[in-house]
Amino acid sequence: MSLFIPAYLAGVLTILSPCILPVVPFILVQANRSFHRQSFRRHGLPMLLGLAFAFAAVASLAAVAGGWAVQANRFGRAVALVLLAGFGLGLIFPALAARLSSPLVGAGSWLAAWTQRGRAEGGQAGTLSSVVLGVATGLLWTPCAGPVLGLILSGAALSGPGPQTSALLLAYGLGAATSLAATMLAGRQLLARLRPSLPWVERARRLAGAAVIGSVALLALGLDTSLLQRLSAEQTAKLENTLMTSIAKVVGGFGQSAGAAVPDTLPGPLAALLDRQGWINSPPLRTEALRGKVVVVSFWTYSCINCLRALPHLKAWADRYKDQGLVVIGVHAPEFAFERDRNNVAQASLSLGLGYPVVLDNDFRIWRAFGNSGWPGVHIVGSDGRVRHQVTGEGRYDQSEQVIRRLLTEANAIDSAGSSQPVEGQGAQKQADWSNLRSPETYLGHDKAERFASAGSLTPDEPREYRHPATLPANAWSLSGNWTVGPEFAALNQAGGGLRYRVHARDLHLVLVPGAPDRPVRFRVRIDGAAPGASHGSDSDEQGFGTVRDGRLYQLLRQAGPVAERTVEIEFLDPGVRAYAFTFG
Repeated sequence: MSLFIPAYLAGVLTILSPCILPVVPFILVQANRSFHRQSFRRHGLPMLLGLAFAFAAVASLAAVAGGWAVQANRFGRAVALVLLAGFGLGLIFPALAARLSSPLVGAGSWLAAWTQRGRAEGGQAGTLSSVVLGVATGLLWTPCAGPVLGLILSGAALSGPGPQTSALLLAYGLGAATSLAATMLAGRQLLARLRPSLPWVERARRLAGAAVIGSVALLALGLDTSLLQRLSAEQTAKLENTLMTSIAKVVGGFGQSAGAAVPDTLPGPLAALLDRQGWINSPPLRTEALRGKVVVVSFWTYSCINCLRALPHLKAWADRYKDQGLVVIGVHAPEFAFERDRNNVAQASLSLGLGYPVVLDNDFRIWRAFGNSGWPGVHIVGSDGRVRHQVTGEGRYDQSEQVIRRLLTEANAIDSAGSSQPVEGQGAQKQADWSNLRSPETYLGHDKAERFASAGSLTPDEPREYRHPATLPANAWSLSGNWTVGPEFAALNQAGGGLRYRVHARDLHLVLVPGAPDRPVRFRVRIDGAAPGASHGSDSDEQGFGTVRDGRLYQLLRQAGPVAERTVEIEFLDPGVRAYAFTFG
């Protein structure tokens, strides 16, 4: 029981965090519904319970299933976004919702019509629609929970998930539902005071619909798990970390028998680093190597261009502050299947010049324990074991280094030596030319492929002849030759096939893997039909020739002059290559 109370209270505290903002419009809409027609018991409560149970179910799935659950949750979020967008449009345009009641229309329109019908009838459909809205909202809110959730999942990672994990997650979700219920009831009181002004109430309904659409856009862009998470209020973090300390006292025995010994324990998510296999550049780190230290935990994967551009700063910190007790740890969480191989990661770490410890996180346990939300992800842990600073994505390096120096000063009781100095990466690790970067990351596997321009659509998982179109629109790509397009990559079956991309960026990179380790694949790059010359990338020469010898990111273009829109063609002179994704800089 001592675990459930802090978990519940931590859920209650989420109302103080900006991370809850995307949920608020849906809560206020339900308050408006309760005021108009039905009671809180029929509309508000079912929605909040649906949110809590969906949150517990998805987080439990993440604790049990590992990597594939990430993909499943992406699909669930996409469905939820469609449902909630339809609900928002139904609030703004009730007549449109009524016309789109046919089951042949999209799921969002169906939900909007169902919601409108429930309001008119006041029956079971209204209650069920509220539950579905709660489930959809829970799917979207799950990735944006606080540090207590990370510790619960860390406990599951250390001793194995079970019913207690799901119960703790449900307690957390119910705590959040409690604070949201208070918000909803307060909204009803406000609406009651404004009841005489019925035209205002109608306008408020439409404004609420617009707020719902705005929240859906925010969630679709991923800002709920990046921007809002970084904006979490400092006081909220302090309160949650106090509760984390309470949970940490008993998390060592979480899921174990009363007589079981707990060998090494650390406070907070650092405990997830213990007893892990697959360390590179270091033997497995134990408690004594981390307790009382300032630790930088960097989540990365070696074919990610954003991760590569962050490495010069991580290497600089590890070298600059190692004598003051800073520990830098790279947590390698793979995006593609070939990145799961330990030998591949070890080779990449060596070629990239990483001297600090790297641990494999193929099952994403450490990722979940820290509540990480993307590549690269940097978490700075103070000597007290608490996460004191988090950054998702590139940038804010000076701010992160200032945090490191402050925490080292706290730990050592002396001023931290050294100062922030400019760090310049080379090759693919050079900072992007953001002012000219207008091309988005583009996947070639059929699961995520977009903007494909060859005649006809991609044929999944079957060999097929493709042809380049006469012209390519901006940021579109095409295939030529005989390819088999799988979920993650496009594989070339016969020599002479190629890829084209219409790019507007200084740099173009392509993640490539040879068909077999002992069968390198030669290629040639052309820019607007000519040899690249001075605009060749670090993995090709001035004539555009290069060779794929191992699986990694290859830099094929670095425009030497003014950055302009170009057509880049890569012709493969040997069969067997697998192409995964274009990235840019």
